[in-house]
Amino acid sequence: MEDYIPYGLHSIDERDIAEVLNVLRSKWITTGPKVQEFEKAISKYTGAKYTTVVNSGTSALDIAVKVFDIKTGSEVITTPFTFMATSNAILYNNLVPIFADIIKETRNIDPDAIRSRITKKTKAIIYVDYAGQPCDIKEIQEIADDHDLYLIEDACHAIGSEYEGKKIGTFADFTIFSFHPVKHITTGEGGAVTTNDPIFDEKLKILRNHGIDKDLHKRQSKADYAYDMKLLGRNYRLTDIQCALGISQLKKLDYFIDKRNMLTKSYSKILDNNDFIETPTVRPDIKHAWHLYTILLDERLNRDEFFQFMKNNNIGVNVHYIPIYHFSYYKTRFNFKIDDFPVTEEVFKRIITLPLHVGLNQTQIHYICNKIEEFLLNVVKK
Repeated sequence: MEDYIPYGLHSIDERDIAEVLNVLRSKWITTGPKVQEFEKAISKYTGAKYTTVVNSGTSALDIAVKVFDIKTGSEVITTPFTFMATSNAILYNNLVPIFADIIKETRNIDPDAIRSRITKKTKAIIYVDYAGQPCDIKEIQEIADDHDLYLIEDACHAIGSEYEGKKIGTFADFTIFSFHPVKHITTGEGGAVTTNDPIFDEKLKILRNHGIDKDLHKRQSKADYAYDMKLLGRNYRLTDIQCALGISQLKKLDYFIDKRNMLTKSYSKILDNNDFIETPTVRPDIKHAWHLYTILLDERLNRDEFFQFMKNNNIGVNVHYIPIYHFSYYKTRFNFKIDDFPVTEEVFKRIITLPLHVGLNQTQIHYICNKIEEFLLNVVKK
């Protein structure tokens, strides 16, 4: 039997390790020069004017929402088909998450569903580039402009992706990235917010550092001990150790994405003609970053039986995602109705995430696809 194949896995080489060791031998292991260097590298890569790095994608979402200073109780529209951090950031800021249904083929939020959820209380939209495929950004921008709404692009799956020939990072007021180990590049844990607004950027940097208006370097340069706490911030700082790893990883991002594209083509070539499997759809106007490769099983199949069969064969399949309104906390606080999200429910019942990471090889892909065929043959025999 094949050794266990995880659904996601980081890729660290000796160059990455060397960069981290250099920082460990230096005078700065946090709040040092590597932080700004990483921020500048992300800005250069994405085309954004400003970047603020923080200790997780969740932290990035939190401070991005907080910068808008939206009135308590206001509504923010987002997708229910995402990791809970997306909507939790709304709750952290005393706002109300309003879910809009998704498009089956892309798993991205449906612009028409967004329109149907807008009320006088709506102040922002957070759209998620599911699995690394950008949303219908122009249409979402038009909705935001028509209703004077803030826009946050949760691109935690999508660094390096492109929309109409332009890299993700500058389409919304804020774009959010994650550097968790299963993502395209990693800093261990980590995240970033990009923006083109200098005032927003200044507030982001204050919020990640306890709400303090001057960091250590500004105080040292002026021989001044004084500082002020202007906002209620958090300690969301990213260390120089992590930033050194991120800088090294970012240099390989395009290669990582090309490798992921090659692997997904291999999956689709094998699975496209299977009557029991629906492979993912890629829009023609985008470059997919392929954080996840998900399939939809035929409704006649039992997804949970398939999941267990693959796990029994050392294949680390996963389910992305359990809709957020299914969780106990959200059920207790809100009165979401499952019937309001028919597409999300259909996708959730049928979806499976297959392993995808740069360490995956063709032999493993064929093993995974053969096991899928084996499961289907057993079902057909029954």
